[in-house]
Amino acid sequence: MPQLPETMTYIAHGEGGAPEVLVPATGPLPRPAEDEVLIRVMAAGVNRPDVQQRKGLYPPPKGASPVIGLEVAGEVAAVGAGVTRFRLGDRVCALANGGGYAEFAVAPAAQCLPWPEGYDAVRAAAVPETYFTVWANLFGHGRLARGEVMLVHGGTSGIGSTALQLAREFGARAFATAGSPEKVKACLEFGAEEAFDYRTQDFAEEMKRVTGGRGADVVLDMIGAAYFQKNLRVLGTDGRLVIIALMGGFEVEKADIRPIMLKRLVVTGSTMRPRSTAEKGAIARALEERVWPVLSAGRCGPRIHATFPLHEAAEAHRLMESSAHIGKIVLTLG
Repeated sequence: MPQLPETMTYIAHGEGGAPEVLVPATGPLPRPAEDEVLIRVMAAGVNRPDVQQRKGLYPPPKGASPVIGLEVAGEVAAVGAGVTRFRLGDRVCALANGGGYAEFAVAPAAQCLPWPEGYDAVRAAAVPETYFTVWANLFGHGRLARGEVMLVHGGTSGIGSTALQLAREFGARAFATAGSPEKVKACLEFGAEEAFDYRTQDFAEEMKRVTGGRGADVVLDMIGAAYFQKNLRVLGTDGRLVIIALMGGFEVEKADIRPIMLKRLVVTGSTMRPRSTAEKGAIARALEERVWPVLSAGRCGPRIHATFPLHEAAEAHRLMESSAHIGKIVLTLG
C-alpha cells in the first residue's frame, strides 16, 4: 500500500438504537483484499438499509465491515494485488458491502464504476445503491419492457425516483404513489404519467382508471404486507410483483391469492446486500453498458435533497426517518 494513515474517522453505532447512537470514532484503516480497492471517501449515500442496520435489524453479511454505509464515491487510494482495471487516483463510485460512513472504505473492484461524466462526488455517491437495486429488480426480476406499465410505491424516494426515470428512459409507462401533493408533483417531474396520493386516493382504482382496466405489468414495492392485496389487484394478466423492502410489515393475514392463479401473476423479490461479488459485478457491467451513457448525457440522475458532513450522520438519519425528503441524502467528507 502507498503511504496512508494508520487510523481514520468513521461513524460508530455501538449497540444500535435511535439516531443519536451515530457518533464519530477512530479506528484502523481497512486494507483491500486481492480483489478490492481502498477508496478515500469523498461522499457517502444514506439509505434506508442504513437505518435498519443502525437499529440492529439488518446485520452485515459475514466478512463485511460492521460500519454502516453501502455506497460511496471518492478516489482510489490503494488496490489489491489482483485488481487491474483501477489505478491510484481514479475517481470511482462503489456499491460497498459496508463501511461507507468513514474516511476510507474498501469495495470489490467488480462493484466499482467510474463517475458518470459531469458528476461530482455527491452525485456519484447517490447512484450505486438505488441504480443497482432498480436495475436488478425492475428490469431483471420484473422484466419491464418497452411499452409496459410500471407502478412504483414511494415515487420520491431514491429508489422510486430512479425507477420512474429509468422506466421512462427505456420506453415504459411509469406511475407512482406518494404521500403528499408536493411529492405527487415531484413524481411527475421524475417521469410519472400520473402519481397518486396514497393518503387520499385508492391507488388500485386509480391504476385501473389510467390504464383503461388493463392494470400494471410490474409493481415495484417497498411496502410489503400492507400493500400486498392491493398490489395483486393492480396487476394485469401476467403481471409481476417485485418486493424489495418491508416498510409495511412482512406478515400478510387472510390474503386472497386467487388473483395470482387467475391472472398468472408472478410474486418475487430480492435483497441486494447478500448477493455475491460476481452477481453484483454483473449488475455493474450492465449498468455501465446500458445506464451510464444515459447518466453522462444528463437524461437521468439523482436529485440531491440534502447533504450533511460525516459527523452529522445522526441528523441525516433523522431526516431519512421523517420521510420529508425528496430524492437522496448524502454525507460529505473534506
